[in-house]
Amino acid sequence: MTATTTSTGAASAVGTSFTRVEGRDKVTGAARYAGEIPFAELAHGWLVLSTIARGRIRSIESDPVRGMPGVLSVLHHGNAPRVDADYVSILGKPDPIVEVFQHDRIPFVGWPVALVVAETSEQAREAAEALVVRYEEEPHDVAFSSGHPGTYTPDGDGMLMEKGDLEAELASSAQVVDEEYTTPEEHHSSMEPHAAMARWDNGRLEVVDSNQGSTWVADELAKLFSLDPSSVRVRSEHVGGAFGSKGVRVHQILAVMAATQLDRPVRVVITRRQLFTLTGYRSPTAQRVRLGADADGRLRAIDHQAHSLSSTVHEFVEASAGFGRPLYASDAHRSVNRVVRLDVPTPTFMRAPGEAPGSFALESALDELAERCGVDPIALRARNEPDVGPVSGLPFASRNLLSAYREGARRFGWADRDPRPGVRREGRWLLGTGTASATFPVIVAPSTAAVTAEADGTFTVRITAADVGTGARTALTLIAAEALEVPQDRVHVRIGDSNFGQAAISGGSMGTRSWGWAVTAAVGELREQLALGGDIPPQGITVRSDTSAAIGALSQKERHSYGAQFAEVAVDVTTGEVRVRRMLGIFAAGRIINPLTARSQFVGGMTWGLSMALHEEAHRDQASGGHVGADFAGYHFAANADVPLIEADWVDDTDADDPIGIKGIGEIGIVGVAAAIANAVWHATGVRHRNLPIRPDRVLNAGGALDA
Repeated sequence: MTATTTSTGAASAVGTSFTRVEGRDKVTGAARYAGEIPFAELAHGWLVLSTIARGRIRSIESDPVRGMPGVLSVLHHGNAPRVDADYVSILGKPDPIVEVFQHDRIPFVGWPVALVVAETSEQAREAAEALVVRYEEEPHDVAFSSGHPGTYTPDGDGMLMEKGDLEAELASSAQVVDEEYTTPEEHHSSMEPHAAMARWDNGRLEVVDSNQGSTWVADELAKLFSLDPSSVRVRSEHVGGAFGSKGVRVHQILAVMAATQLDRPVRVVITRRQLFTLTGYRSPTAQRVRLGADADGRLRAIDHQAHSLSSTVHEFVEASAGFGRPLYASDAHRSVNRVVRLDVPTPTFMRAPGEAPGSFALESALDELAERCGVDPIALRARNEPDVGPVSGLPFASRNLLSAYREGARRFGWADRDPRPGVRREGRWLLGTGTASATFPVIVAPSTAAVTAEADGTFTVRITAADVGTGARTALTLIAAEALEVPQDRVHVRIGDSNFGQAAISGGSMGTRSWGWAVTAAVGELREQLALGGDIPPQGITVRSDTSAAIGALSQKERHSYGAQFAEVAVDVTTGEVRVRRMLGIFAAGRIINPLTARSQFVGGMTWGLSMALHEEAHRDQASGGHVGADFAGYHFAANADVPLIEADWVDDTDADDPIGIKGIGEIGIVGVAAAIANAVWHATGVRHRNLPIRPDRVLNAGGALDA
């Protein structure tokens, strides 16, 4: 084929709704996930976890288990291969849990103590449940509170930010809000469990995994096992949900250990119950918010103090206090994150880490301030709209939050709202409406991509992206088709293979933005080569891009996505049940590549925010240190019957000096939803709920308009 492309008007593909390119495979079962791909001579590993919260392993009585049917091996700290965790990854020092089976210490309930490997999964499970492990138990502490002894402010960027004389501005304020808000421990138990198969193939380690970044996992496995990075390949083609939890976990490491010992493929799948201790979660938070304002609601001071927990072996901070830094102008500002270490598993990133709980606290406090000042909640937010970053002082790249509020208020019918609480009623139901702001930072990471012009007139894109259910594979197809000016059916995108080179992880809403930039850059160079003319050889013409330099040259500005969340609730005066009747989210989130999957992401996040507001909370037994009800029967989340019609839409939002225009939408849908619902419950009942979830018993105990 001659080396030219033909313009067909395909530039309009971006911004038009397209079904997922892999959609048919997923609904017909042709798409295989990590836990179901067949391999010859595959063995199966089943994890055994500690039953104590603190102490040491005294003995592992593995001999009886080794004689059970099908059992091939019992790995534990006494016989496992050695690993080296003295390295720094893209997220810093690894959680010491990656040093699995390297010592006899137990830092929390659910710490891995053994892996039973057998011919079948059923045999492995039976043997694992029969394995006897004896411990030397020590006293433990799992009780979280904001006043816990040993609470500290971590080192590092963003843990503490201050501006102005906070106490003086509070003292001079006509109105002051000073309240504490709490959120419970929450879990992101994705539909597809964490699973990995490892095998050695001609001296090269191959891992088939479910993850948020195959080069990330490959790099850490190479470091842990002291391997040449080029000798490790990680594939993760289809991922059934991740939400921050699918990074480097013990199942990949143990699969490699067992495959090395047995010289055959081994798969390890984490069970639903084990997910609650092995794959991270959102820490509970206790947040004190102090707001000082003039009588008309102009903010003079913002003080946001957020407390969270981490494990004794690794520091992770749920940085909730940072949520408001780009949002509201004030003369003085302080936001600080504090943490206490307890005998619990290490938390991790969970959809909108920091912003989800942080928005509940600050946006609830803003609503309280609006009430005290007698100012409409939207007008109060508009009154405190900043010209530049309130803390950073940097200019905004784009900021269309007020446009989102105007459009949302129009569509939601906000102008007809009676601001008085507890006055709308339908039979036994009290009705109320609420609103809240959403924001999430725009992040981008260097990535590489390869684009090949094939001899048959098609184009192949290779990039180590991870489609964790977001529709990233489809978005990249559309981005490439637009850049090439060809129909999307001439573009084939291959992802999820560390062989394709370094690329950003799927996290922090950075994925499509980072990958799309790399694909666009590669296409630009490819088109220059094709413009020279000549025939395309049988092997095609391939161009590889690297966006490191371009991203490094990006101007320093405040870059964020924004949103305005609206909710209407009905509260049953007899049972205390809260029903969300309708929700609307209007977002300013940059260039929308595929409206179909974008709306799905927004609605999915908003649904999770509803679940956060009314249902989700994990409980720890203080005596044992373990979870109560670590399964989908005991951990309650929103079901279909709990979710009303949810509308999500967006306003134009462009960054003039950004060459890609994408901001990312995976996180922002959940941000602000819990606050909007809590504010609506106040409007319905006249009672503030500062502790999530808003359970019926809490509503009944609070009283308010329910007593009328």
